[in-house]
Amino acid sequence: MPGTKAMTIKEKFNNIREPKPQTKTGTVLTALFSLASGTALGIFSKWLDDLELDSAVRWHRFIEATDLGNFFSDIAVWLAAALIIAVFSRSALRAALNVFVFFAGMCAAYHIYTVVFSGFNPSSYMMIWYAVTALSPLLAAACRYAKGKGTISTVLSAGIIAVLFLSCFSIGFFYIDLKGILYLIVFCVGAAVIYDNPKQFFISLPAGIITAFIINPIWPFR
Repeated sequence: MPGTKAMTIKEKFNNIREPKPQTKTGTVLTALFSLASGTALGIFSKWLDDLELDSAVRWHRFIEATDLGNFFSDIAVWLAAALIIAVFSRSALRAALNVFVFFAGMCAAYHIYTVVFSGFNPSSYMMIWYAVTALSPLLAAACRYAKGKGTISTVLSAGIIAVLFLSCFSIGFFYIDLKGILYLIVFCVGAAVIYDNPKQFFISLPAGIITAFIINPIWPFR
C-alpha cells in the first residue's frame, strides 16, 4: 500500500519471536552461568572417560548400565543442552552469546583436563568440537527462532528434530535403532523444548524425521 514502510529484517525476525528485555547485569550473569555450566560438564565428561569402573560399587554399576561415559562423549546431550540454553535466552543475540560461552567452557575444560590429568593432547579430536563452538552462535540464534510463529519456525523446528533424531537413533533404509534410554530422554526433551503449538509440532515432527533419513548418509557424528 502507498505510504506503508517496508518491514525491516529486524522487524521480520521480531514477528517470528520477539526478544524479551534483560538488564546488562542479567545478561552478564546468564553468560557466566552458561560458561560455568559448560566448564563443569566438560570436566565431568572427561572424569567419566577416565573413571575405572568397579562393578562392586553400586553407583559404578549405574554408570556402566546406562553407559554414561559414552553418553557424555556423544554429541546428543550437548546439542540438547545448547538447545535449552538458546530457546530460553531472552533474545537471539543473547542465545548466540550464551551457547558460545557454554561450548567454549566445555571444550577448554575438557581439553585442559585431558592434557593435565590424562597425560595426552587430543588436538585432532578437539578440532571437531572447536569447529562446533565456532558455529554455535549462528545455530543458537536459529534455535531460538524455532520456538516462534510462522513457516520459518516450522522449518527450523523440523531441522532441529532431524538433528536430534540422527543424534539419538541409529537409522538406515530399513531400520531405526534407539541408542539407549538416555538418548530417548534427550530426544523427548529437545522436542518438548521447541514445541510451540500442535499444528507446528505435527508438521515439524514427521518432516524432521523424513529429513533425518535424507541427510543420514552425510551425517558426520556416528
